Amino acid sequence: MLSVYFQGVAMGAALILPLGPQNAFVMNQGVRRQYHLMTAALCTLSDILLICGGIFGGSALLSQSVLLLNLVTWAGVAFLLWYGWGALRTAFSGDVQLAAAGAMKQSRWRIIVTMIAVTWLNPHVYIDTFVLLGSLGGQLPEEARRWFAFGSISTSIVWFFGLAMLAAWLAPVLNTPRAQRIINLLVGGVMWVIALKLAMQALHFY
Repeated sequence: MLSVYFQGVAMGAALILPLGPQNAFVMNQGVRRQYHLMTAALCTLSDILLICGGIFGGSALLSQSVLLLNLVTWAGVAFLLWYGWGALRTAFSGDVQLAAAGAMKQSRWRIIVTMIAVTWLNPHVYIDTFVLLGSLGGQLPEEARRWFAFGSISTSIVWFFGLAMLAAWLAPVLNTPRAQRIINLLVGGVMWVIALKLAMQALHFY
């Protein structure tokens, strides 16, 4: 079962390591040192639910509900465009530090809502967990399936908390005006590129 566990770890790492909306948001909160551990915990919890849902039967639900996937896709496109615009506006602000300070005044509930949107309105999350992980883990015997899921979950726990704490540790270096401008350009660019890809995929489907 140990080999199955490490298969889950490797598969989880392959899906979670590329920079996407979730990682960009966790990194941003870490740099701001604003509820970054809470953000990492909520992202991890979301991943646990999605991984278990995909491996233990969610892939069949997704394949039968194309309309639901399309609704999530366009909601995700709209949200990513809006979030990316906010980051780019901060990056091009005349006083980037003042703009970043204003962004840091977000309430805990607004951060929670944003995290939920970044995670659950991203169709790639469902493709990764329900289709890819689900198709691999779902073929395993019941006991092996649990170990595979545990391996993928372990990757999420280590990655999100590690990313949040590393970003917070580097905050004194990354909180300079130049670094803040680069980070916001990176976050805004990632959000808009992913939104464009999602929109093109949805239009191609039609």
